[in-house]
Amino acid sequence: MTQRLLVFRTWGGKRTGAGRKRIGPRPNVPHGRRPRHRAAEPVHVTLRAVRGLPQLRSKRVFPSLRKAISIGSNGAFRVIQFSVQTNHVHLLVEAADKCALTRGMQGLGIRLAKAINRLSERHGRVWADRYHAHALRTPREVRHALAYVLLNGRKHRVSGPGVDPCSSGAWFDGWVEPVSASAGRSPTKRPGTWLLRLGWRRHGLIRFDESPSPHTRLRR
Repeated sequence: MTQRLLVFRTWGGKRTGAGRKRIGPRPNVPHGRRPRHRAAEPVHVTLRAVRGLPQLRSKRVFPSLRKAISIGSNGAFRVIQFSVQTNHVHLLVEAADKCALTRGMQGLGIRLAKAINRLSERHGRVWADRYHAHALRTPREVRHALAYVLLNGRKHRVSGPGVDPCSSGAWFDGWVEPVSASAGRSPTKRPGTWLLRLGWRRHGLIRFDESPSPHTRLRR
C-alpha cells in the first residue's frame, strides 16, 4: 500500500510577524478587553501622537487643544487635570462607568485629533495607538499621579519652575506655594470623586520642586 504524503497548509492560525505593527520605539497598548471601571476611581490617561506632527505645546497648537479639552467633558465623563507635552497628552479623568470612560475618551481623542490636523493642514492618523489608562485606587497613588501629570513638563525639561503653562496647573488648588489667580475660565471640571477632592491631601500638598516619576502601584 502506497503511503500518501500529508500537505501542510501555510495559512490560518497564528503566524510570526502577524498582527498590528508597532509605530515608533514604544510597544502598542495591549488590545485586550479593558478592565471594569469603578466610578470612585480616577483614571490617568495618556495619548501619544504619531511622528511628524508639530509640537503640541507650540503657541499655534496648544490653545486649540486646551479648548478641545474644555468642551470634552459631559455629565458622565470629566477631565479634572491635564498637561500637554511635545508629543503626548496626560489627563486625569473621572467617569461614571466603563462605557462613559470609553465614549468620553473616544470623543475627546477625536476632537483633539481634528484640531491638530486642522492646524497642521493635514489628514490622517494623529494618535500612535489607543489611549493608555491606569486606574488610581488609593490616596497616595492619586497624589503621585497629580504630581506626575502637572509637573510632567519638568520631567521632559520643557517647562521651568512654577506652573507649566501647557497644563491645568494654574487652576489647581493643591500647591504648597501660592499661585496667582489665572485669568479666564478653568478648562477642567471640579473633581467629584473623594480620592481627587480630599483623599490625596492626606499625604500633603504638592511642591513645584518634586520630581515626577513613572507610575508605580503605591500602598495606602
